[in-house]
Amino acid sequence: MSDARRILVIIDPTADEQPALARAARLAKAFGASLELFVCDYDQSLASLPHFEPKTVERARRSVLDRHLAMLEELRAPLVKEGLSVDIDARWGQPIHRGIVEKAVETKPMLLVKDTHEHPVLRRTLFSNTDWNLIRSCPVPLLLVKPREIGAAPKVLAAVDPLHERDKPADLDREILAFAGELARTTGSRLHVLHAFDSTLTPPELVPELETRHRDALDKLLADSGVGQDVDVHFEQRPAHAAIAKVAEDAGVDFVVMGAVSRSGLERIFLGSTAERVLDRLPCDLVVVKRSGFAPPKE
Repeated sequence: MSDARRILVIIDPTADEQPALARAARLAKAFGASLELFVCDYDQSLASLPHFEPKTVERARRSVLDRHLAMLEELRAPLVKEGLSVDIDARWGQPIHRGIVEKAVETKPMLLVKDTHEHPVLRRTLFSNTDWNLIRSCPVPLLLVKPREIGAAPKVLAAVDPLHERDKPADLDREILAFAGELARTTGSRLHVLHAFDSTLTPPELVPELETRHRDALDKLLADSGVGQDVDVHFEQRPAHAAIAKVAEDAGVDFVVMGAVSRSGLERIFLGSTAERVLDRLPCDLVVVKRSGFAPPKE
């Protein structure tokens, strides 16, 4: 995790409930971190008003942001009473995910927290949903919160791929384990580690050798990463997105921590990463980690 003990929380100004804020507040207390509540908004009706003076349009936009800041102030007050340090900010951004990414680049929080809901297939295909864009482009660890309660000692599952069969940078698994390990230690929970490999296209006589290679690679990764013996290791022979959802459900996991890589062009539209495929299948929160030095892709 970042050395900066600051958590950036994306607030939905249209929602009555803010599950991301509740989760972020709990983590802020555990980590001794401060919070920043952030609204990034865009109103198409105020995007282009050719019959009005530019200053009039700007005042209208400022009025929208002022209403957001007033709402954020109401959300901040009870958190401050609980002893948390909380800042607020509201900005105009189009598209919204780009405004969020720019804020993350500027402030470099240890974690960016946003709530998430089920995403219709059409919205995935058209690449229009903020969550999917953030999975690909957010430069800091991204926590997507499901509207559910978590345990008093929430279970953390790190999903790794030590043979890098899905083209992940070799150091990304170490980033995943480091983040998941700190999250588990800080919240007083037990760390689970999962590696899955898909043998669907492998001739049956070669599967035992393939399994041995994957087990050896996982053992080496855990040893090299300094992961202790007090972890639960899961080894699954099935596609990664299916294995992650299954283990998360069976083990009662609260946080799944995994990596994502950026794609561009048509590939990013038609070929989602494992993180994207697993998001709606998970019964729990998802943390997406990028490799060190990751820079948001140009759009």
